Amino acid sequence: MKAAFARSLPRNVWFLGFVSLLADVNSKMIQSVLPLFLVSVLGTNLITVGFIEGIAESTASVLKVFSGALSDYWGRRKELAVAGYGLSTLVTPLFALSTSPAWVLVARFLDRIGKGVRVSPRNALVADVTPVAQRGAAYGLRQSLDTIGAFLGPLIATALLFLSAQNFRLVFWCAVLPGIIAIALLVFGVHESLQVSEAKHNPLQWSALKSLGKDYWMLVVVALLFNLGNSSDAFLLLRAQQIGIPTSLIPLSFVVMNLTYGLSAYPIGVLSDRIGRLGLLIAGFTLFAFVYLGLTLAQTPWQIWGLFALYGLYLGKTQGLLLALVADQVPDTLRGTAFGLINLVTGVAILPASLFAGILWQKVGYQATFMFGSVLAIAAILVLVLSFRCNHKFL
Repeated sequence: MKAAFARSLPRNVWFLGFVSLLADVNSKMIQSVLPLFLVSVLGTNLITVGFIEGIAESTASVLKVFSGALSDYWGRRKELAVAGYGLSTLVTPLFALSTSPAWVLVARFLDRIGKGVRVSPRNALVADVTPVAQRGAAYGLRQSLDTIGAFLGPLIATALLFLSAQNFRLVFWCAVLPGIIAIALLVFGVHESLQVSEAKHNPLQWSALKSLGKDYWMLVVVALLFNLGNSSDAFLLLRAQQIGIPTSLIPLSFVVMNLTYGLSAYPIGVLSDRIGRLGLLIAGFTLFAFVYLGLTLAQTPWQIWGLFALYGLYLGKTQGLLLALVADQVPDTLRGTAFGLINLVTGVAILPASLFAGILWQKVGYQATFMFGSVLAIAAILVLVLSFRCNHKFL
Protein backbone atom coordinates (compact mmCIF):
# COMPACT_ATOMS: atom_id res chain seq x y z
CA MET A 1 0.00 0.00 0.00
CA LYS A 2 2.85 2.39 0.84
CA ALA A 3 4.48 1.68 -2.52
CA ALA A 4 1.23 2.49 -4.34
CA PHE A 5 0.82 5.63 -2.25
CA ALA A 6 4.36 6.72 -3.14
CA ARG A 7 3.71 6.14 -6.85
CA SER A 8 0.67 8.40 -6.62
CA LEU A 9 2.76 11.35 -5.50
CA PRO A 10 3.26 14.10 -8.13
CA ARG A 11 6.10 13.77 -10.62
CA ASN A 12 7.74 16.96 -9.33
CA VAL A 13 8.07 15.47 -5.83
CA TRP A 14 9.99 12.46 -7.16
CA PHE A 15 12.28 14.56 -9.33
CA LEU A 16 12.96 17.04 -6.52
CA GLY A 17 13.73 14.10 -4.24
CA PHE A 18 16.32 12.67 -6.62
CA VAL A 19 17.74 16.14 -7.21
CA SER A 20 18.21 16.43 -3.43
CA LEU A 21 19.74 12.96 -3.28
CA LEU A 22 22.38 13.75 -5.92
CA ALA A 23 23.07 17.22 -4.53
CA ASP A 24 23.61 15.73 -1.07
CA VAL A 25 26.03 13.17 -2.50
CA ASN A 26 27.94 16.13 -3.94
CA SER A 27 27.92 18.21 -0.73
CA LYS A 28 28.54 15.36 1.73
CA MET A 29 31.47 14.04 -0.31
CA ILE A 30 33.03 17.46 0.20
CA GLN A 31 31.96 18.12 3.78
CA SER A 32 33.00 14.71 5.08
CA VAL A 33 36.65 15.23 4.10
CA LEU A 34 37.00 19.03 4.02
CA PRO A 35 38.12 19.47 7.67
CA LEU A 36 40.79 16.78 7.18
CA PHE A 37 41.90 18.44 3.92
CA LEU A 38 42.16 21.82 5.63
CA VAL A 39 44.18 20.51 8.57
CA SER A 40 46.37 17.81 7.00
CA VAL A 41 46.97 19.24 3.51
CA LEU A 42 46.67 23.02 3.91
CA GLY A 43 47.92 23.16 7.52
CA THR A 44 44.89 25.09 8.80
CA ASN A 45 44.27 25.48 12.54
CA LEU A 46 40.97 24.44 14.11
CA ILE A 47 39.88 28.01 14.87
CA THR A 48 40.07 28.82 11.15
CA VAL A 49 38.13 25.65 10.33
CA GLY A 50 35.39 26.73 12.73
CA PHE A 51 35.38 30.26 11.28
CA ILE A 52 34.95 28.95 7.73
CA GLU A 53 32.04 26.72 8.73
CA GLY A 54 30.39 29.42 10.82
CA ILE A 55 30.51 32.00 8.02
CA ALA A 56 29.23 29.46 5.50
CA GLU A 57 26.22 28.25 7.49
CA SER A 58 25.21 31.74 8.63
CA THR A 59 25.22 32.91 5.01
CA ALA A 60 22.93 30.08 3.97
CA SER A 61 20.47 30.78 6.79
CA VAL A 62 20.08 34.48 5.94
CA LEU A 63 19.71 33.95 2.20
CA LYS A 64 16.89 31.42 2.63
CA VAL A 65 14.57 34.25 3.68
CA PHE A 66 15.26 36.41 0.65
CA SER A 67 15.20 33.58 -1.88
CA GLY A 68 11.89 32.35 -0.48
CA ALA A 69 10.38 35.83 -0.58
CA LEU A 70 11.69 36.41 -4.10
CA SER A 71 10.12 33.15 -5.28
CA ASP A 72 6.77 34.33 -3.91
CA TYR A 73 7.09 37.78 -5.50
CA TRP A 74 8.39 36.50 -8.83
CA GLY A 75 6.12 33.47 -8.93
CA ARG A 76 8.89 31.34 -10.45
CA ARG A 77 10.58 29.03 -8.01
CA LYS A 78 12.30 26.64 -10.41
CA GLU A 79 14.72 29.23 -11.78
CA LEU A 80 15.92 30.09 -8.27
CA ALA A 81 16.35 26.41 -7.43
CA VAL A 82 18.37 25.89 -10.63
CA ALA A 83 20.53 28.92 -9.81
CA GLY A 84 21.19 27.62 -6.29
CA TYR A 85 22.05 24.06 -7.27
CA GLY A 86 24.02 25.36 -10.25
CA LEU A 87 26.18 27.69 -8.16
CA SER A 88 27.04 24.94 -5.66
CA THR A 89 28.08 22.60 -8.48
CA LEU A 90 29.96 25.32 -10.34
CA VAL A 91 32.21 26.11 -7.35
CA THR A 92 32.97 22.46 -6.51
CA PRO A 93 36.22 22.47 -8.58
CA LEU A 94 37.47 25.36 -6.40
CA PHE A 95 37.87 22.92 -3.52
CA ALA A 96 40.09 20.71 -5.68
CA LEU A 97 42.14 23.69 -6.86
CA SER A 98 42.52 25.30 -3.41
CA THR A 99 46.07 26.04 -2.25
CA SER A 100 45.19 28.02 0.89
CA PRO A 101 42.40 28.28 3.49
CA ALA A 102 41.28 31.53 1.82
CA TRP A 103 40.40 29.62 -1.36
CA VAL A 104 38.41 27.12 0.67
CA LEU A 105 36.59 29.96 2.43
CA VAL A 106 35.59 31.45 -0.92
CA ALA A 107 34.44 28.08 -2.25
CA ARG A 108 32.51 27.22 0.92
CA PHE A 109 30.95 30.69 1.02
CA LEU A 110 29.73 30.44 -2.58
CA ASP A 111 28.53 26.87 -2.04
CA ARG A 112 26.39 27.96 0.92
CA ILE A 113 25.06 30.91 -1.07
CA GLY A 114 23.84 28.27 -3.50
CA LYS A 115 22.17 26.37 -0.69
CA GLY A 116 20.59 29.53 0.70
CA VAL A 117 19.16 30.39 -2.72
CA ARG A 118 17.66 26.95 -3.46
CA VAL A 119 16.22 25.55 -0.22
CA SER A 120 13.12 27.71 0.34
CA PRO A 121 11.98 27.72 -3.32
CA ARG A 122 12.51 23.95 -3.49
CA ASN A 123 10.47 23.33 -0.34
CA ALA A 124 7.72 25.57 -1.70
CA LEU A 125 7.77 23.71 -5.03
CA VAL A 126 6.88 20.50 -3.21
CA ALA A 127 3.83 22.10 -1.58
CA ASP A 128 2.75 23.81 -4.82
CA VAL A 129 2.07 20.48 -6.55
CA THR A 130 1.01 18.26 -3.64
CA PRO A 131 -2.55 17.90 -2.29
CA VAL A 132 -2.92 18.62 1.43
CA ALA A 133 -3.74 14.96 2.10
CA GLN A 134 -0.33 13.89 0.73
CA ARG A 135 1.99 16.62 2.00
CA GLY A 136 3.39 14.58 4.86
CA ALA A 137 4.24 11.77 2.43
CA ALA A 138 5.69 14.22 -0.10
CA TYR A 139 8.04 15.91 2.37
CA GLY A 140 8.87 12.58 3.95
CA LEU A 141 9.81 11.08 0.58
CA ARG A 142 11.95 14.05 -0.38
CA GLN A 143 13.61 13.96 3.04
CA SER A 144 14.28 10.21 2.75
CA LEU A 145 15.86 10.56 -0.70
CA ASP A 146 17.88 13.54 0.53
CA THR A 147 19.14 11.45 3.45
CA ILE A 148 20.14 8.59 1.16
CA GLY A 149 22.44 11.11 -0.51
CA ALA A 150 23.81 12.16 2.88
CA PHE A 151 24.42 8.45 3.59
CA LEU A 152 26.10 7.69 0.26
CA GLY A 153 28.30 10.80 0.03
CA PRO A 154 30.61 10.00 2.99
CA LEU A 155 30.79 6.32 1.95
CA ILE A 156 31.86 7.25 -1.60
CA ALA A 157 34.39 9.74 -0.26
CA THR A 158 35.80 7.14 2.15
CA ALA A 159 36.12 4.58 -0.66
CA LEU A 160 37.86 7.10 -2.94
CA LEU A 161 40.31 8.07 -0.21
CA PHE A 162 41.08 4.41 0.46
CA LEU A 163 41.61 3.57 -3.22
CA SER A 164 43.62 6.71 -4.01
CA ALA A 165 45.95 6.78 -1.01
CA GLN A 166 44.25 9.80 0.64
CA ASN A 167 43.88 11.92 -2.49
CA PHE A 168 41.47 14.58 -1.22
CA ARG A 169 41.49 16.53 -4.47
CA LEU A 170 40.27 13.47 -6.37
CA VAL A 171 37.25 13.32 -4.05
CA PHE A 172 36.44 16.96 -4.83
CA TRP A 173 36.73 16.41 -8.59
CA CYS A 174 34.49 13.33 -8.45
CA ALA A 175 31.88 15.29 -6.47
CA VAL A 176 31.23 17.43 -9.56
CA LEU A 177 29.47 14.58 -11.41
CA PRO A 178 26.44 14.06 -9.11
CA GLY A 179 26.02 17.84 -8.98
CA ILE A 180 25.78 18.06 -12.78
CA ILE A 181 23.25 15.20 -12.94
CA ALA A 182 21.16 16.91 -10.23
CA ILE A 183 20.96 20.12 -12.28
CA ALA A 184 19.97 18.17 -15.41
CA LEU A 185 17.14 16.42 -13.53
CA LEU A 186 15.92 19.74 -12.16
CA VAL A 187 16.01 21.52 -15.52
CA PHE A 188 14.36 18.79 -17.59
CA GLY A 189 12.24 16.93 -15.02
CA VAL A 190 10.63 19.58 -12.81
CA HIS A 191 7.81 21.78 -14.09
CA GLU A 192 6.71 25.08 -12.57
CA SER A 193 3.10 25.21 -11.37
CA LEU A 194 2.72 28.29 -9.18
CA GLN A 195 0.24 30.88 -10.44
CA VAL A 196 0.43 34.44 -9.11
CA SER A 197 -1.54 37.56 -9.79
CA GLU A 198 -0.12 40.36 -11.89
CA ALA A 199 -0.41 42.75 -8.95
CA LYS A 200 2.74 41.86 -7.09
CA HIS A 201 3.27 42.70 -3.44
CA ASN A 202 6.36 42.66 -1.26
CA PRO A 203 6.08 39.40 0.76
CA LEU A 204 8.35 40.83 3.49
CA GLN A 205 6.15 43.84 4.28
CA TRP A 206 4.25 43.87 7.56
CA SER A 207 0.79 43.14 6.13
CA ALA A 208 2.09 40.07 4.29
CA LEU A 209 3.97 38.75 7.32
CA LYS A 210 0.87 39.26 9.47
CA SER A 211 -1.22 37.27 7.00
CA LEU A 212 0.97 34.22 7.63
CA GLY A 213 -1.19 33.70 10.68
CA LYS A 214 -0.84 33.16 14.40
CA ASP A 215 -0.42 29.39 14.09
CA TYR A 216 2.53 29.81 11.74
CA TRP A 217 4.28 32.30 14.02
CA MET A 218 3.75 29.98 16.96
CA LEU A 219 5.53 27.25 15.00
CA VAL A 220 8.40 29.68 14.46
CA VAL A 221 8.59 30.36 18.22
CA VAL A 222 8.55 26.64 18.99
CA ALA A 223 11.27 25.96 16.39
CA LEU A 224 13.44 28.73 17.87
CA LEU A 225 13.00 27.48 21.44
CA PHE A 226 13.74 23.89 20.49
CA ASN A 227 16.80 24.72 18.38
CA LEU A 228 18.37 26.89 21.08
CA GLY A 229 18.97 23.57 22.86
CA ASN A 230 19.82 21.61 19.72
CA SER A 231 23.56 22.25 19.52
CA SER A 232 25.99 21.16 16.80
CA ASP A 233 26.34 17.44 16.12
CA ALA A 234 30.02 17.92 16.97
CA PHE A 235 29.07 17.50 20.65
CA LEU A 236 27.56 14.10 19.88
CA LEU A 237 30.86 13.08 18.33
CA LEU A 238 32.83 14.41 21.30
CA ARG A 239 30.66 12.37 23.63
CA ALA A 240 31.24 9.26 21.50
CA GLN A 241 34.98 9.83 21.68
CA GLN A 242 34.73 10.38 25.44
CA ILE A 243 32.97 7.02 25.88
CA GLY A 244 35.78 5.24 24.05
CA ILE A 245 34.69 4.78 20.43
CA PRO A 246 37.84 4.79 18.23
CA THR A 247 38.36 8.01 16.31
CA SER A 248 38.49 6.11 13.01
CA LEU A 249 34.94 4.80 13.61
CA ILE A 250 33.34 8.04 14.75
CA PRO A 251 32.49 9.22 11.18
CA LEU A 252 30.30 6.11 10.90
CA SER A 253 27.96 7.75 13.40
CA PHE A 254 26.63 9.89 10.54
CA VAL A 255 26.01 6.72 8.53
CA VAL A 256 23.98 5.24 11.42
CA MET A 257 22.01 8.48 11.91
CA ASN A 258 21.23 8.90 8.24
CA LEU A 259 20.23 5.25 7.87
CA THR A 260 17.47 5.47 10.50
CA TYR A 261 16.60 8.99 9.34
CA GLY A 262 16.19 7.90 5.74
CA LEU A 263 14.21 4.76 6.58
CA SER A 264 11.77 6.58 8.88
CA ALA A 265 11.05 9.94 7.19
CA TYR A 266 8.72 8.69 4.45
CA PRO A 267 6.63 6.23 6.54
CA ILE A 268 6.19 8.89 9.22
CA GLY A 269 5.16 11.41 6.58
CA VAL A 270 2.53 9.00 5.26
CA LEU A 271 1.30 8.36 8.80
CA SER A 272 1.00 12.10 9.45
CA ASP A 273 -1.35 12.42 6.47
CA ARG A 274 -3.62 9.85 8.10
CA ILE A 275 -3.56 10.66 11.81
CA GLY A 276 -2.35 14.26 11.97
CA ARG A 277 1.07 15.88 12.26
CA LEU A 278 1.21 17.58 15.65
CA GLY A 279 1.18 14.42 17.76
CA LEU A 280 4.00 12.90 15.70
CA LEU A 281 6.02 16.13 15.93
CA ILE A 282 5.61 16.11 19.71
CA ALA A 283 6.72 12.46 19.75
CA GLY A 284 9.82 13.45 17.77
CA PHE A 285 10.70 16.26 20.19
CA THR A 286 10.13 13.87 23.10
CA LEU A 287 12.48 11.33 21.54
CA PHE A 288 15.13 14.06 21.19
CA ALA A 289 14.77 14.88 24.90
CA PHE A 290 15.27 11.21 25.82
CA VAL A 291 18.28 10.86 23.49
CA TYR A 292 19.97 13.88 25.08
CA LEU A 293 19.15 12.51 28.53
CA GLY A 294 20.61 9.17 27.43
CA LEU A 295 23.84 10.88 26.40
CA THR A 296 24.31 12.03 30.00
CA LEU A 297 23.86 8.46 31.28
CA ALA A 298 25.56 6.31 28.61
CA GLN A 299 28.65 4.41 29.74
CA THR A 300 29.44 1.99 26.90
CA PRO A 301 29.99 2.31 23.12
CA TRP A 302 26.96 0.15 22.23
CA GLN A 303 24.72 2.56 24.13
CA ILE A 304 26.12 5.46 22.11
CA TRP A 305 25.52 3.64 18.82
CA GLY A 306 21.95 2.98 19.89
CA LEU A 307 21.46 6.64 20.77
CA PHE A 308 22.83 7.67 17.35
CA ALA A 309 20.23 5.42 15.71
CA LEU A 310 17.47 6.98 17.83
CA TYR A 311 18.77 10.45 16.95
CA GLY A 312 18.27 9.62 13.28
CA LEU A 313 14.73 8.45 14.10
CA TYR A 314 14.09 11.79 15.84
CA LEU A 315 15.14 13.55 12.61
CA GLY A 316 12.80 11.36 10.60
CA LYS A 317 9.93 12.22 12.96
CA THR A 318 10.41 15.99 12.85
CA GLN A 319 12.16 17.49 9.80
CA GLY A 320 9.61 16.66 7.11
CA LEU A 321 6.66 17.10 9.50
CA LEU A 322 7.67 20.65 10.38
CA LEU A 323 7.82 21.55 6.68
CA ALA A 324 4.41 19.98 6.07
CA LEU A 325 2.93 21.88 9.02
CA VAL A 326 4.28 25.15 7.64
CA ALA A 327 2.85 24.39 4.19
CA ASP A 328 -0.53 23.62 5.78
CA GLN A 329 -0.72 26.97 7.58
CA VAL A 330 0.28 29.64 5.08
CA PRO A 331 -1.21 31.06 1.84
CA ASP A 332 0.04 29.50 -1.39
CA THR A 333 1.67 32.75 -2.51
CA LEU A 334 3.67 33.14 0.72
CA ARG A 335 5.06 29.63 1.07
CA GLY A 336 8.58 30.57 -0.01
CA THR A 337 8.68 33.42 2.52
CA ALA A 338 7.31 31.18 5.29
CA PHE A 339 9.91 28.48 4.67
CA GLY A 340 12.67 31.08 4.47
CA LEU A 341 11.75 32.69 7.79
CA ILE A 342 11.57 29.44 9.74
CA ASN A 343 14.85 28.28 8.15
CA LEU A 344 16.42 31.58 9.21
CA VAL A 345 15.28 31.14 12.80
CA THR A 346 16.50 27.55 13.09
CA GLY A 347 19.77 28.34 11.29
CA VAL A 348 20.62 31.39 13.39
CA ALA A 349 19.83 29.47 16.60
CA ILE A 350 22.67 27.03 15.86
CA LEU A 351 25.36 29.58 16.76
CA PRO A 352 24.19 30.54 20.30
CA ALA A 353 23.10 26.94 20.95
CA SER A 354 26.55 25.59 20.13
CA LEU A 355 28.40 28.37 21.96
CA PHE A 356 26.35 27.84 25.12
CA ALA A 357 26.74 24.07 24.84
CA GLY A 358 30.52 24.49 24.66
CA ILE A 359 30.55 26.80 27.67
CA LEU A 360 28.43 24.39 29.71
CA TRP A 361 30.64 21.44 28.75
CA GLN A 362 33.83 23.28 29.67
CA LYS A 363 32.63 25.01 32.84
CA VAL A 364 30.17 22.47 34.27
CA GLY A 365 30.49 19.19 32.39
CA TYR A 366 29.06 17.27 29.46
CA GLN A 367 25.97 16.39 31.48
CA ALA A 368 24.96 20.06 31.63
CA THR A 369 25.21 20.41 27.84
CA PHE A 370 22.82 17.55 27.10
CA MET A 371 20.49 18.23 30.04
CA PHE A 372 20.06 21.82 28.81
CA GLY A 373 19.07 20.56 25.36
CA SER A 374 16.65 18.05 26.87
CA VAL A 375 14.99 20.70 29.05
CA LEU A 376 14.51 23.11 26.12
CA ALA A 377 12.98 20.32 24.05
CA ILE A 378 10.45 19.68 26.82
CA ALA A 379 9.75 23.43 27.02
CA ALA A 380 9.11 23.52 23.26
CA ILE A 381 6.68 20.60 23.62
CA LEU A 382 4.75 22.42 26.36
CA VAL A 383 4.49 25.60 24.28
CA LEU A 384 3.32 23.57 21.28
CA VAL A 385 0.65 21.71 23.26
CA LEU A 386 -0.62 24.81 25.04
CA SER A 387 -0.74 26.80 21.81
CA PHE A 388 -2.67 24.26 19.75
CA ARG A 389 -4.70 22.46 22.42
CA CYS A 390 -7.96 23.93 21.09
CA ASN A 391 -7.11 23.54 17.42
CA HIS A 392 -8.16 19.95 16.68
CA LYS A 393 -7.12 20.01 13.03
CA PHE A 394 -3.48 19.61 14.09
CA LEU A 395 -4.09 16.58 16.29
